Amino acid sequence: ILLISVVTLLLSGCNENNRKADVVQEETTTKKMTREEIQAASFSELYKQIDQTEIPGDVFTLVNKDYTVLTGGTPEHYNSMIASWGGWGTLFDRPTTWCFLRSNRYTLELIRKDHMYTMSYFDDEYKDDIMPFGTQSGREGQKMKDTKLTAVQTPAGSMAFKEAKLIIECKLAAVTTVSADDFLVEDGRRFVVDAHAETNDYHKIVFGEITSVWVRK
Repeated sequence: ILLISVVTLLLSGCNENNRKADVVQEETTTKKMTREEIQAASFSELYKQIDQTEIPGDVFTLVNKDYTVLTGGTPEHYNSMIASWGGWGTLFDRPTTWCFLRSNRYTLELIRKDHMYTMSYFDDEYKDDIMPFGTQSGREGQKMKDTKLTAVQTPAGSMAFKEAKLIIECKLAAVTTVSADDFLVEDGRRFVVDAHAETNDYHKIVFGEITSVWVRK
């Protein structure tokens, strides 16, 4: 009788664990959507809001491998660019992002004008779609009209794209100008000096307070 009771308890425990595993699997498995389904869905259908401490993935992969797509402007006129240097942390007790940008970027001009912007991250399948944001100028070109990505407004009114897996929304906090004399590493100093020769201005470090974080459901 004792043996039967022990076996029964073990089987019950295993069944309970299996049920819990099934629930976890169901919660973590997301349905793969087609481009058409993504385009047809609303922002609220695609995204859920999370705390900045819950941002999935590591910052080194997201910024340097997946690339940051910065988007500034309004629904009537917006522009996107790619940045691969930056990150996020805490500044003045606020969750804050930072990006290292050339001074002549058109997206930076729009960010400085409207003080709101988004930082979007995409799965590898969208690499070909986001690369023109880094190779073509939006000041004279048509890259924003030519992109196959689907523009969308966040609830706060910032511009992003429905295809992004992660959207970090920011309020501009500060824009500082670097100096060649600040760089103790020679290749860093040479980089900003060469950029200054092209733009007649040094790179900007853009700080943005994180106001919202959105991830795909």
